[in-house]
Amino acid sequence: MQVSAQKVVFIHYTLTSEEGEVIDSSEGHAPLAYIHGHGNIIPGLENALLGKAAGDKIKVTIPPEDGYGLHDDELIQAVPIDAFHGVDEILPGMQFHTETPEGIQLVTVVKVEGDEVILDGNHPMSGLTLNFDVEVTDVRDATEEELNHGHVHGEGGHHH
Repeated sequence: MQVSAQKVVFIHYTLTSEEGEVIDSSEGHAPLAYIHGHGNIIPGLENALLGKAAGDKIKVTIPPEDGYGLHDDELIQAVPIDAFHGVDEILPGMQFHTETPEGIQLVTVVKVEGDEVILDGNHPMSGLTLNFDVEVTDVRDATEEELNHGHVHGEGGHHH
């Protein structure tokens, strides 16, 4: 069976930076499972896997535009420190969820300057070229329930 829309795809992967540093890997874990065509993985990788089958191995370089997007300086903003009610200490690298007109967004604390906290709403991997080494381990039809929920159930997927 080939990777196509509405199929559950299981992959083992290693993600590296342009410098060859390992960013993420499924090594030592169950394969990652996703439903093809549902936006569960970045577009560039999903496109590269289309038509592949169990046992296929690929190496693909994904530019930022097809990964987590370009870095957008407009997503960096200063907010008053008193907006963080109940947080005793705010440190660079901390992440918070915030409500935006587009929905809930993850923001990262860049620095604290006096009474202001500088937040970055970009994905931590925005602007990066990503190198994937991927092996497709299985492809199957998605169940009706998985399609309705938009994610895979069971090993490698979501557990309710």
